[in-house]
Amino acid sequence: MVAQGHAVISLAEGELDFDTPAHIRQAAVAGIMDGHTRYTNVAGTPQLRAAIVRKFARDNVLHYDESEVIAATGAKQILFNALLATINDGDEAIVVAPYWVSYSEMVRIAGGTPVAVTPAAEDGFKLTPDALAAAITPRTRWLMLNSPCNPSGSLYSADELRGLADVLRVHPRVLVMSDDIYEKIVFEGEFCSFAQAAPDMKARTLTINGVSKAYAMTGWRLGYAGGPLWLVKALEMLQSQSTSNPSSVSQAAAIAALDGPQDFLEDWMVRLRWRRDLAVDLLAGAAPLLTMRTPPAAFYLYADCSGTIGMRTPGGNLIESDLDLARYLLEEAGVAVVPGTAFGLAPYLRFAYAVSDDRLRMACAQIVQACRRLSRP
Repeated sequence: MVAQGHAVISLAEGELDFDTPAHIRQAAVAGIMDGHTRYTNVAGTPQLRAAIVRKFARDNVLHYDESEVIAATGAKQILFNALLATINDGDEAIVVAPYWVSYSEMVRIAGGTPVAVTPAAEDGFKLTPDALAAAITPRTRWLMLNSPCNPSGSLYSADELRGLADVLRVHPRVLVMSDDIYEKIVFEGEFCSFAQAAPDMKARTLTINGVSKAYAMTGWRLGYAGGPLWLVKALEMLQSQSTSNPSSVSQAAAIAALDGPQDFLEDWMVRLRWRRDLAVDLLAGAAPLLTMRTPPAAFYLYADCSGTIGMRTPGGNLIESDLDLARYLLEEAGVAVVPGTAFGLAPYLRFAYAVSDDRLRMACAQIVQACRRLSRP
């Protein structure tokens, strides 16, 4: 539609609209000017790996040797390579719905079977110990845990993570993938990484993070992880035979991100929280067709759109799914959103509110107006 000249506001992109902080951009330029433009060690430069070790110790009370951390071309590459390195045909990976769109497909590509567990919305879509215990089988290889969560914005407390660890201790074959990429984007509550909550599980946990979300660096493609040496070495071997080292320039920038000032985050969180509250307030005008909770973290709203199912558009088309509603909002309201079907839980819509204040206000108003134009047959 954009290519055809139509105005579209995208609430579909999972990235901040802020610029990468100046000191990080300057470090990248300095890296280029200093000649840091050649191959590096596959797992990252010694300087970057040392910065990753410091970050984990400082922020998460997780202590790794430099040989136990790795940098890659985005956190996504680490997720994928970890599954390729450990999944055999028929192995299972537990994913918590709603889950990030790539989790289940990555498991399938690796030859495994994703096992979706869907917690109750009233529980914040958070996995409970009982639900986890019921999902584990002799074939379970991974629990894939994302906190704060994309798309729901849910945040696990340290006590909730310890409850999950209690279940996992009696299943030594199961590894934990702690996807912490939204760690810094928390409005209420306190972030805690899985192995931080359960230190005795550190040897079975791959803690994954990156600079994309916290530092507005999605295009720099730099992720990192800490974990047991055997697994990190397997990741390094896969990486050496596929993409080799991540960009040397991005590595220089990532060192500045991890070691440099973090004070800009406070201002960013104030602005994001204001946008979250604005979007929740404005979209309340579409209730009961759209309903949602106010999430404590990340920068998404996950709206239940079951109230629209069975309604008709002004053009007479029947809304039978969240895919139909997303298409209607794009065509009628000029707003792009992601249907919950992509995240393993429907009928829902995900709204990313990390856009300018004016565009967010306009998008929400157009969504509400479009919903009000729906009618019952």
